[in-house]
Amino acid sequence: MLIGLFVALLLMIFMGIPVILSLGLVGLAGILMVPELALPLYPQKMFSSLDSFSLLAMPYFILAGELMSRGGISRKLVDFAETVVGHMRGGLAQANIVSSMIFAGVSGSSTADTSAVGSVLIPAMKEKGYPAGYAAAITATSSTIGAIIPPSMTMIVYGALASVSVGGLFLAGIIPGILIGLALMSVVYLHSLSPSRHPELQKSGQKFSFKRCLRSLVDVWAALVAPLIIITGILGGVFTATESGVVACIFAFLVSFFIYRTIKLRDLPQIFVQAAVTTSMVLGIIGIASGFGWLLSYLNFNQMILSAIMSTTQDPTAVFLLLVSVMLVLTMFVDSMAVLIITVPIAVHIGHAVGINDLQLGLALVMATQIGSTTPPVAVLLFVASSIAKCPYGETMRYSWSFIAAEVAALLLVIFFEPLTVAIPSYVFGR
Repeated sequence: MLIGLFVALLLMIFMGIPVILSLGLVGLAGILMVPELALPLYPQKMFSSLDSFSLLAMPYFILAGELMSRGGISRKLVDFAETVVGHMRGGLAQANIVSSMIFAGVSGSSTADTSAVGSVLIPAMKEKGYPAGYAAAITATSSTIGAIIPPSMTMIVYGALASVSVGGLFLAGIIPGILIGLALMSVVYLHSLSPSRHPELQKSGQKFSFKRCLRSLVDVWAALVAPLIIITGILGGVFTATESGVVACIFAFLVSFFIYRTIKLRDLPQIFVQAAVTTSMVLGIIGIASGFGWLLSYLNFNQMILSAIMSTTQDPTAVFLLLVSVMLVLTMFVDSMAVLIITVPIAVHIGHAVGINDLQLGLALVMATQIGSTTPPVAVLLFVASSIAKCPYGETMRYSWSFIAAEVAALLLVIFFEPLTVAIPSYVFGR
């Protein structure tokens, strides 16, 4: 029966049926095929998965991202990034990565990062001679940092499902997020060493100027303060990780309305509607996928997978690598959020069995789902970036592989070196 459910799910997705409908229909069919299960259990399990205090932060972070995007904060952050690294070879490409790292501390979403940074930098990179596919590839892959450097909506979802401290996950994501950014910048530098293949990377946008950096910092300070307020507020016990979403929302409005004055009161209804639509889509996938995940758990899928893995190897590192490999493969075909929701109970069950640290496991799985958002055929971030760059999806995919390899290398470091994720939370919480 389990094999039939997964085959049906993949067939429906390949037929072009939206993931949320595919999961819902397959889960409904599974419920009907088990005589001892009552149909009302399915909506009940979907509702109970959304009845979480941690998930309350999600609509507020989505609204905060909309306010900051509409308020022109993304443009200011990009300008600041250009003043810092624009003097390097491939300055615009490096600025793209740095912008994603900075914007990650504001938006909490890789998709929002792709749209905000890409809409500003991709046209500028094309004007400077960058191939459209290269500009789209670097935008999509660097945007994965949006879900790793705190705050992160994906970590909020993981924390709610795995009963892991969201504040701890936020802190654990700082070093891996920076690590991914440095890895991508290294790839751009290596590309610049090949003038024949990447002539556009030989051009330096401008000379470094400390005064220009200070002037840009004065202009963008309000946006840079946002993640500091969120993290210090959580660590100081002023508010919880869930309540930080409300703080981010209020701060985004105050900055956009009173300091930058780029949002008017008449803009708010449209911003609220867009945030509500995005929230409904995300929470809909969470609810449907959680219902499907509960069905798999009821059918002993978790125990079957655990037994299969333990019969192969009991080495924690080997099990960890196997779990992440499965996640990377699944996210090539199914929406990354849906994969995360379905597999988290299984992964946590296996992780506890072999003694993998909760924070290390959470970060590795989140990173794997984000990398999956850039790996074909189902690569949401590549699709978004390609549409902004107005280039064929295949061209973006061709340029993305070296950046994906760098992200996988960063993921392997997280798997093999536990302190990369637990050092900051251990220092802060004294554990």
